[in-house]
Amino acid sequence: VRLLRNTCIFCSIVISAQGWTPKQPEEGELTTNCSSMSLRRVPEDLTPTTTTLDLSYNLLFQIQSSDFRSVSNLKILILCHNRIQQLDIKAFEFNKELRYLDLSHNRLKIVTCYSLPGLRHLDLSFNDFDTVPICEETGNMSHLEILGLSGAKIQKSDFQKIAHLYLNTVILGLRTLSYYEEGSLPILNTTKLHMVLPKNINFWVLLCDGIKTSKILEMTNIDDKSQFASNETQRNLRLKNAKTSILLLNEVDLLWDDLLIIFQLVWHTSVEYFQLQNVAFGGNVYLDHNSFDYSNTVMRAIKLEHVHFRIFYIPQDRVYLLFTKMDIENLTISDAQMPHMIFPNYPMRFQYLNFANNVLTDALFKKPIHLPHLKTLILKGNQLETFFLVSHFASNTSLQHLDLSQNLLQHENNENCSWPETLITMNLSSNKFPDSVFRCLPRSIQILDLNNNKIQTVPKAITHLKSLRELNVAFNFLTDLPGCSHFRSLSILNIEMNLILSPSREFFQSCREVKILNAGRNPFRCTCELRDFIQLQKNSEGMLAGWSDSYICEYPLNLKGTQLKDVHLPELSCNTALLIVIIVVMLSLGMTVAFCCLHFDLLWYIRMLSQWTQTWNRVRKTAQERLKRNVQFHAFISYSEHDSPWVKNELIPNLEKEDGSVLICLHERNFDPGKSVTENIINCIEKSYTSILVLSPNFVQSEWCHYELYFAHHNLVHENYIILILLEHIPLYCIPNRYHKLKALMEEKTCLKWPKDRRKHGLFWANLRAAINISLSETRDMCELQTFAELNEESRGSTDSLIKTDCL
Repeated sequence: VRLLRNTCIFCSIVISAQGWTPKQPEEGELTTNCSSMSLRRVPEDLTPTTTTLDLSYNLLFQIQSSDFRSVSNLKILILCHNRIQQLDIKAFEFNKELRYLDLSHNRLKIVTCYSLPGLRHLDLSFNDFDTVPICEETGNMSHLEILGLSGAKIQKSDFQKIAHLYLNTVILGLRTLSYYEEGSLPILNTTKLHMVLPKNINFWVLLCDGIKTSKILEMTNIDDKSQFASNETQRNLRLKNAKTSILLLNEVDLLWDDLLIIFQLVWHTSVEYFQLQNVAFGGNVYLDHNSFDYSNTVMRAIKLEHVHFRIFYIPQDRVYLLFTKMDIENLTISDAQMPHMIFPNYPMRFQYLNFANNVLTDALFKKPIHLPHLKTLILKGNQLETFFLVSHFASNTSLQHLDLSQNLLQHENNENCSWPETLITMNLSSNKFPDSVFRCLPRSIQILDLNNNKIQTVPKAITHLKSLRELNVAFNFLTDLPGCSHFRSLSILNIEMNLILSPSREFFQSCREVKILNAGRNPFRCTCELRDFIQLQKNSEGMLAGWSDSYICEYPLNLKGTQLKDVHLPELSCNTALLIVIIVVMLSLGMTVAFCCLHFDLLWYIRMLSQWTQTWNRVRKTAQERLKRNVQFHAFISYSEHDSPWVKNELIPNLEKEDGSVLICLHERNFDPGKSVTENIINCIEKSYTSILVLSPNFVQSEWCHYELYFAHHNLVHENYIILILLEHIPLYCIPNRYHKLKALMEEKTCLKWPKDRRKHGLFWANLRAAINISLSETRDMCELQTFAELNEESRGSTDSLIKTDCL
């Protein structure tokens, strides 16, 4: 509860500090910035719709009533840091919407009052007024929230005129102060009072009256070396009717004894939070903690920042023990070049200690320190070296948050560490930790910062960090993303600026709970090993912090400087198993093709298929019935040139009688000149009803005979009859494998064997003519039936008859 209350105190300070600053203009409003333009007069060409006008840091010395007549919608007017000497507030009578008016840091001596009822912010601080410029019209500004004043003389009567106003902030920006009437400030009714004092002024009365005035009191320029520690001061160290709970002193330059008196004064007031910034003190240390009365206080937090000692010798037991014996909840002494800190030998109730940016060493933990209630310890920016000493100190506390960044800490393997089970956050960045630091971490740790150390690997043997949710190991020497097999709760990982070339598969397999990964600015090697990492952003959009500007290839050189999102790594080149399968399949296919080419003469069949395809395309464009009517020959004779004597002397004369009943197609007399041999063969087979193959060993060895056999067997025009004449005996084993069609025909069809006995020749010729005549008669019958059908169809609309003349 107390920590929450202190947080609220901090927030109220921030709010109060920002309360009197001008708000940003809303959307649609016009802002005109004429700042720092060396203007001597207000511009005449201001846009009428201007709502915010900044004329600060110019050379204006006079304001006239006509200067702002054209900007009737003006809400914010900034005239600070000019040379204006006198002002009539009536100059803004046409600016009914004016809410913010800043006239600070000018040379004003005279202000003629005029009521601006809508004004909420009026700043007249840091001017040259003899008395505080408050008049009756100021008291009529009921909406006024922030008021800045100045004057060489401050009297009660000045503040009586605005005592009824409930102000948020009053600023007393004093260039000089020649007279202050005691009791003047408490007349003000304000939440915050900020006094900026001139140098070398006795501020004692102002401090005492300020504490009686507002809840938040801020005083700047505390400088007094002679009059402060007077006898009267020491007799009146207790204030009545104190209101201040937050006290801020800036730019403090005092003797040590004077500073101690301030602490003693504040200690017995209503102040709960006391902050001193930019403090310098010197002189001899006479007063010590033994003379300090620690009783009767509501103080909860003391904060000293940017402290400069002007003392050659500091008695530590007098200075340090003064603060540690205060035994409050929060204590901050930062940036003070403090070499050591002494604690009492009894338990204290500190919950928050901040000794950042000092020169503390391991000597801090050499003696026992009793802080059982400590929850937050900040030792950032010191010279600590031994990590396990800190752990032994922390084991006797209730520590939850520990900041040891920017030290010289190391850890050896043989050093044992012990931590409280309450510790959940540790900042160990910017030290000298090696990999062994992971063995000296608390089991309960949830947020761990180890950036900027000397870590090369995250040991896989670490099994106790099961609660770790956030891990920062940026700016180290890691060469791979750590696995999460022992960090099951890890959801945020920062590993930027390391030496990672390509993440291992273990990360993708074990770190499935990681929601945010910052791995930018590593020297990535954009090869197949990085493919899964690139896919990670596509599959989990928004997971990679800094994508894609921070993710750039370093290797190989041809991809250096290329963003990972622009690198294309195809599946085929990166999947070894798939690549091997494809290679094996291609090799198998290649070997199969090679075997077929060698054993079955595949190339020859490919050529035949090409020719057959060309014929098929040509036949497809012509009607099938019409092609059948183009039959001109009874038979096409296919034979080897070595068997031509038998064909010319025996076969042709016996088939072609004088009556011309059988017409034979021979390549010697029927091939058309100018056409290729293959085309002529196909044409002759198409014009012949029957193909006669004269088989002999010479036929098997002839390439052209094989062509004729192939085209005859695959005739596309009609069902072509093939008659086999076995001129000489051919053993099947002598027929090449590529002539498997010939083998099949010889097994399926009966061959007419040419008899050697002349007495049997007559029967041979009779059988051959019978085979041709049967086919011929079938062809004639088919043509007659087709002609008759067509004549009947046409007789319905025409008397002409169709006479078929192309049928044999």
